[in-house]
Amino acid sequence: MKLFFVGVLAFIALAVASIFLLPKPDGSNLSQDPDILATNGMHWHPQLSIFVKGEQIEIPQNIGIGSVHQTMHTHDDLPLLHLEFPALVRQADATLGRFFSIWGKDMRSLGANMRMTVNGQVSTEYENYVMHDGDKIELHYD
Repeated sequence: MKLFFVGVLAFIALAVASIFLLPKPDGSNLSQDPDILATNGMHWHPQLSIFVKGEQIEIPQNIGIGSVHQTMHTHDDLPLLHLEFPALVRQADATLGRFFSIWGKDMRSLGANMRMTVNGQVSTEYENYVMHDGDKIELHYD
């Protein structure tokens, strides 16, 4: 019986020691992955403006807000998009195409000859564009 208690105490001591002595995952491997934008969540606000034949169209409020609150959504402070992620965020999570998918729209269906600028610079990434905090994205259709 004494041998049993010694064994249990040794096991507990080993378990406690492993907590303090073994290397801890710090996310350093994740942060070196170029596909990862954030490991501990993020809260970004890019702006999106859409123009069809020169007229700005209104993006609806509360896209992505309902029975399931999407990590990418709108409120009443348009043209801001809200990207609010609680944990790991990959580039694919923050694409313009994902926003349109949540909205239920095909971004290419709004008109012909789509053109896009990001922060005043022409971009051809369209739905693959990975949005960032403070981006000013404009889509123009003829």
